[in-house]
Amino acid sequence: MPKEAATIVFETKKVTKVYHMGEVSVHALRGVDTQFFEGEFVVLLGRSGSGKSTLLNILGGLDLPSEGEVIYRDRHMADFDENELTRYRRDHVGFVFQFYNLIPSLTARENVALVTEIARDPMKPEEALELVDLGNRLDHFPSQMSGGEQQRVAIARAIAKRPDVLLCDEPTGALDLNTGVKVLEALQSVNRELGTTTAVITHNAIISDMAHRVITLSDGRIESVHTNDTRRLANELNW
Repeated sequence: MPKEAATIVFETKKVTKVYHMGEVSVHALRGVDTQFFEGEFVVLLGRSGSGKSTLLNILGGLDLPSEGEVIYRDRHMADFDENELTRYRRDHVGFVFQFYNLIPSLTARENVALVTEIARDPMKPEEALELVDLGNRLDHFPSQMSGGEQQRVAIARAIAKRPDVLLCDEPTGALDLNTGVKVLEALQSVNRELGTTTAVITHNAIISDMAHRVITLSDGRIESVHTNDTRRLANELNW
């Protein structure tokens, strides 16, 4: 995606994160400078402990940097008070994690409706589930679904509030190839149909072929940034 034509959604400037555990200090991020653009699909690559999840949690307002600046659409997130941070997470950010966190006693439709009932301008649960190709599973409970289907319900729940950004931490980490591809197809569809800025953490380098850009982290630093001239569809991936 051409940078000159794109609006910056996130910018980080020298972002550092240090966790203190007793007398031990763990440097999760070491001066990260990066940008995320409107409508792009970004893959964050790197080994465990490279800082990927910490960076995503800071962008999503789940964690705060020890040093540096995080700017969301020209606003410095350090200036957000608790209420503004809560509204930011509720209204602007969708989260998808490795484990689905669905409520077992609720159907797919009801799990998604939990979000739509508190969102400002939500989709209908049926619409969100249709977008991830689960329109025929509305009244099924999690126990009646495969892992890939449950993850797609989690994606539908995350996007039903029409978030500005979708942050995904190892969304296919617990899935095999076939079900993982279905989940990636759902993410690609959301990015294409809704224009949602999408960032996906993975340790699987094959998935990076889907991305507009690939950011590789190592030891809390950005090791490289690569732009794909051509992108592959999720169903073309094989790992």
